[in-house]
Amino acid sequence: MTNVRMFLWMALFAMAYLLWQTWQTDYRRPPVVVTAATPATASAATGSDVPTAASDTPLLPTTANVAAAALVEATSNGPLISVETDVLRLRIDSHGGALVDVELKKYPLEAGRAEPPVRLLSNVASHWFVAQTGLVAAVGVAPDHVAELQSAQSDYRLQAGVEQLEVPLTWADASGIKVTKTLIFRRGDYVIRQLQSVQNTGTAPWRGNAYAQLQRSAPPPKAGGFSFSDPQQFSFVGAAWYSPEEKFEKLAFKNFAETPLKRVISGGWAAMLQHYFLAALIPDASQKMDYSTQVLDYQGQPRYLIRQVGPSFEVAPGATVNTETRLYLGPKLQQTLDTIAPGMGLAMDYGKVRLFAEPVFRYLLNPMHKLAGNWGVAIILTTVLIKLLLFPLASAQYRSMARLREVQPRMEAIKQRYGDDRQKLNQAMMELYQKEKINPAGGCLPIIPQMFVFIALYWVLIESVELRYAPFFGWLTNLSAYDPYFVLPVLNALTMWATQKMSPAPVGMDPMQQKIMQYMPLAFSAIMIFFPSGLVLYWTVNGTLGILQQWWITRRLHQARANS
Repeated sequence: MTNVRMFLWMALFAMAYLLWQTWQTDYRRPPVVVTAATPATASAATGSDVPTAASDTPLLPTTANVAAAALVEATSNGPLISVETDVLRLRIDSHGGALVDVELKKYPLEAGRAEPPVRLLSNVASHWFVAQTGLVAAVGVAPDHVAELQSAQSDYRLQAGVEQLEVPLTWADASGIKVTKTLIFRRGDYVIRQLQSVQNTGTAPWRGNAYAQLQRSAPPPKAGGFSFSDPQQFSFVGAAWYSPEEKFEKLAFKNFAETPLKRVISGGWAAMLQHYFLAALIPDASQKMDYSTQVLDYQGQPRYLIRQVGPSFEVAPGATVNTETRLYLGPKLQQTLDTIAPGMGLAMDYGKVRLFAEPVFRYLLNPMHKLAGNWGVAIILTTVLIKLLLFPLASAQYRSMARLREVQPRMEAIKQRYGDDRQKLNQAMMELYQKEKINPAGGCLPIIPQMFVFIALYWVLIESVELRYAPFFGWLTNLSAYDPYFVLPVLNALTMWATQKMSPAPVGMDPMQQKIMQYMPLAFSAIMIFFPSGLVLYWTVNGTLGILQQWWITRRLHQARANS
């Protein structure tokens, strides 16, 4: 029974931790501050989202001072160019070559339905999220992200047997500056290479900067209720960036106005994160980039922007200079993100439990999934492996419990002898434990690492896109959601009840405490109804294996003593 009590205390600790996370998410969210000098008009955003160019300095000194420029509309400014690959379906605005609509073909919006897919970028005003790139000139003009570009065709498709698709957009000025913006897509890849080639056919040097930015509206408010039953409740939505010095940092939308980003970074990247997916800007790692954030106002609603501006460069008459930026628009696939840019795997946001959650996924669940091909089976195999690793601790635990059961009559006699004298009762119990070599705290040793796995697996289930809508079998069609028929919580209650019955009865516990302990498995399983079914599967299998372990070890002890 000591083991069961320790288990329940650890379980309650886990519940308290998750409820605290819920409170942090739901009630520590101050209202968004929108900075606007004048009221928004019906057709434009307050403030410019086009940076100014540097003069003669090698790096743009500030992007806070914005030039008077065209303002972003709620809908597309120009004709749209359709592009489709095996994993992406997107539309490009011919004004600036902005990516204004991106669908992830392999990720359905709802479980069990192939269409519609997840729409990561959107030019719908209420869900505005676009990726923009362009040039700004120190003197003269340059094609920013609202300049009109020309395209040879309006529809591009990656054909079967072809590994790469190129979409060129062109712009020219009377001064002799010609710019070709080429978007390069590869089969099976969510990375889009964007090349900007500046050709000077004029008589005067051209000087300017290349920039890239992500701009989006505020996300819809999160639903109330039991937050830990909804994976999206804990997921971070906001801006993030990485630098070799400061590593991974995040900025919630509520803090954009109060603590804006303004930093020069080399070898980093910037992104907008949301549950399961992200959009990231990945510049040339060898260049110093000016990173900044900004809040715009569009018709009274905030729009959040994170921008990278590259060093200024000069194009002499008759010369051509190329710049490149990569965009990642896709799921937070851990192994994929690790190969794209340094530190990008950190966008897989496990919060404060990353130290435990990442190894659980990377070294346990993912290898088991490669072996079994099913995430439910992978969870079961992971549970078995953890039980095997903890077997020495479990063996010591169950041996101690078996000795406790054997000395139960002597413990009852001690209780009767000392009655309500707690000090003498505890002293006599400790002497008995020492004499019989019983460790009353030994039962908690295997439970502590299992609770860490419990919390880590919870975050893996709610954050890992690999397990999004992952089926097991039968009625369990989504391991990241709760069991729709509550079969697993009932089985979990039965395993906890059986574990309780197999454990030695506690000494010194009054009848009321004993009655409360009898109902604790039922209460805990009722709470587990709201957890992802994959987590309940882990805990149910863990409890079942614990029962089998205890039966086997206890049986061997009895056989050994019978033979002796």
